Amino acid sequence: MKNFEERLKGGHPNSLGNTVEIVEEVLNEPHYFDELFNCYFSNDEVVRLRTSNAMKRVCKEKKELLIPYLDRFLTEIANINQASTQWTLSQLYGLLEKDMSAAQIEQATELMKTNLENHTDWIVLNATMDTLGKWSKKNDQLKTWLLPHLERLQLDERKSISGRATKILAQLNKK
Repeated sequence: MKNFEERLKGGHPNSLGNTVEIVEEVLNEPHYFDELFNCYFSNDEVVRLRTSNAMKRVCKEKKELLIPYLDRFLTEIANINQASTQWTLSQLYGLLEKDMSAAQIEQATELMKTNLENHTDWIVLNATMDTLGKWSKKNDQLKTWLLPHLERLQLDERKSISGRATKILAQLNKK
């Protein structure tokens, strides 16, 4: 055991702490991935934030480590009420789309739709718009659902959200 949970604690909440070091360890010794994954169940919000960051980093380098955990990302992890978890899931679903079954994509889509309808965190909204925007290019039903939500978010007072919504709307309306 590498004691990842303890090593992810402390320091400034917006810092990476030991995240990069731990990711390197997992990439070099993939059998430790499960221990990292289980840090999502920490009572410490900072640990869960850094775990999310680590998952994205691992996914970009060795996504095959995450594939066996897809169902758990769609159920257990999706139930974690923390913005960093939700925005990371949207990013991971986008990165793992080709490795997901049709049922998993449908489940991920429903989770992201719920986030887009109900979440207020700017990063959750931006990450979710990105993934749903890409997926709706090949799913007319999703596109029909997404367009009015993008129009609503175009009016958001936060420039990153309104700008992203405007950009994705323009892309989708080209087709």
